[in-house]
Amino acid sequence: MSQSRNGIWATLAVVLIAAGVIVVVALRPDRSASTAPPGGVAAPGAASVGSAELTFARLGKPSRTQVRDAAGRVLAVFTDKARTVRVSGPERTFTEPRFTTSSVTTDAWIRLAPTPWKAGEEKAAWFRPWLDKAVGDDSPDALAIAMDYLDDAPARKDAEGRQFAGDASFGPLSAADPDGRAENSDFYDYLGVEWDFPDGKHERPAKDHFRSLDCSGFIRMVYGYRMKYPLRGTNTKGAGLPRRAYAMAGFGPGALLIPNTGRAARDYGVLQEGDLVFFNHGANAGPSIEHSGIYLGVDDAGHHRFFSSRVKANGPTFGDFGGESLLDGPGYWSGRFLSARRV
Repeated sequence: MSQSRNGIWATLAVVLIAAGVIVVVALRPDRSASTAPPGGVAAPGAASVGSAELTFARLGKPSRTQVRDAAGRVLAVFTDKARTVRVSGPERTFTEPRFTTSSVTTDAWIRLAPTPWKAGEEKAAWFRPWLDKAVGDDSPDALAIAMDYLDDAPARKDAEGRQFAGDASFGPLSAADPDGRAENSDFYDYLGVEWDFPDGKHERPAKDHFRSLDCSGFIRMVYGYRMKYPLRGTNTKGAGLPRRAYAMAGFGPGALLIPNTGRAARDYGVLQEGDLVFFNHGANAGPSIEHSGIYLGVDDAGHHRFFSSRVKANGPTFGDFGGESLLDGPGYWSGRFLSARRV
């Protein structure tokens, strides 16, 4: 009898376990059905940490802390000296049909922690409440915000009626500029507002640069104005993102991932979605940095793709018009890729 009863209980246990698995699967978002609308992003709902037990692992190159839940799933990656955090969430697919047939599907959601990370920071009072909120947050992150300025992106306005998102140009036409369009379009030019920076610089928008963002202005719009990362008005060392690409790369805040050796960078393994990437864009290849972008991730052909604001596409793009937006391969930008930084 006891063996018979044991058999019955074992059978019942198997049934219950199987039923539990079915329930868990049924409650998970259906990622296979995630398809992006033209020129957009598709994303199902997000999960939450709740009261789950967490484990922490220290990793190197770059120095960082990986956070896992009780089931072993990676929840987030925090990098020493940086505020940008890679939070794992529902997969999204990014597309830009006008300028590329490629797409990027990723489960990365790039958020800003309230302070730069350091080893042991998980013990700080801010950490657990921030992580609980970030894992369940489906509001626009750095990658989704970057999409707000691509070709034909819809206009969005704040409570005062000021447009803060929508299709951005690179800058006004200029016969004096070798590329055909003038640079010096920062976020305040796009907005059409005056701006006082903490380092004492006061700026007024140029009327002919209205609704325009050059390469570093695009980064400052995404991380600075929209995500509230501190900004500098000058190209000097200090708290916040400086104005120009060379200054961001050379002595900007955060963690330097790939130093500029003057040769094309090939260390793609250190990159994380949302990282800043820097390029030579002079008449001849060399060590100087004149262009910047935001790393988007690995595309459906296995290539490392980035956003940047460029002249030929007349604004922010991750497409291939006027040069493939790739860090690898034989194209123009891959040969000019010099450095990367995580802010």
